[in-house]
Amino acid sequence: MRDRDTPREAALLADLPTPCVTVDSDVLDRNLRAMAAHTAGLGLALRPHAKTHKCVEIARRQVELGATGLTVATVSEAEIFADGGLSDLFIAYPVWPSPQRAARLRALADRVALRVGVDSAQSAQALARVLPGLEVLIEVDSGHHRSGVAPEAAGGLAVAAQRAGLSVRGIFTFPGHGYGPGRQKQAADDEAAALEAAAGAVTAEGLEAAVRSGGSTPTAALTGGTLTELRPGVYVFGDAQQLELGTCTWEEIALSVASTVVSRSGQKIILDAGSKVLGADQQVWATGGGRLLDHPDARITALSEHHATVVIPDGAPVPRLGEVLRVVPNHVCATVNLADELIVVSGGAEVDRWPVAARGANT
Repeated sequence: MRDRDTPREAALLADLPTPCVTVDSDVLDRNLRAMAAHTAGLGLALRPHAKTHKCVEIARRQVELGATGLTVATVSEAEIFADGGLSDLFIAYPVWPSPQRAARLRALADRVALRVGVDSAQSAQALARVLPGLEVLIEVDSGHHRSGVAPEAAGGLAVAAQRAGLSVRGIFTFPGHGYGPGRQKQAADDEAAALEAAAGAVTAEGLEAAVRSGGSTPTAALTGGTLTELRPGVYVFGDAQQLELGTCTWEEIALSVASTVVSRSGQKIILDAGSKVLGADQQVWATGGGRLLDHPDARITALSEHHATVVIPDGAPVPRLGEVLRVVPNHVCATVNLADELIVVSGGAEVDRWPVAARGANT
């Protein structure tokens, strides 16, 4: 990977106003095709999570390659992708319909196939009052211990939602505890067991659990069992977390932040991409604040708002002042949400600029 740049690519990087977020469209396309083929081979529907890329152009490509629709995290994300022509949306979140949000949900349901998550009888009743007949999935806790009900409670909640006037289509979960070294297999097994138990609880109440939705980028390769739908997000770009988890390779990194060396001392350099560009996420097991695509043994040892401190291993050549390097952020979702646009490159040339349409769409 140290020799990956061609002179043309190096010239392109030098011409960019750093720091900026770049996407290699050839790598992106390979990643999109690989996940589409993986889920098709398993006989699963693919409903990728758009909170990673927040970009209408990428969402359209995912659907062109066979995705049944998109997953989003918020009502405002759903509105933006609906505006972009995406017509099948699942808000994978326990939506609470405040008066202002209820009006927006009604407007969304008039123009797209809309589905939302619920994890309480109270929220189900509130949703039914403002949008009777709305399709919902019951959220199940499969081990991440965030939102969601215990698997055995899914049947009772499904009955409550149905009686309130909602249309219960099935169940969903997020195996988020797979984000850690060596945890992927256990998280995938927990997810399968939880969804199987939840589906049994729902069907025991005389209702159907036709949709059993789950998955994540770290667990996608291990998916099996009772799932019918997969919802990975980070796979489109990859990031330093996925590299360290072994979920992706260097060759599958599609997004990086072009950043200039502005200071150097010994084996230490300072880049102009700080936490306001890269994001500040760093899991306790991560080896640094991100990685360098062309210097894989280097480590980002500190991030401040506009500085990244990088230590180059002893004996390795130190990048020169003014050199532009490609930084792989720890958590790509946070990085994208800090950018106005993605600079798209192919074969060493800039080919497009895509707006991050859903940037800051948090409501």
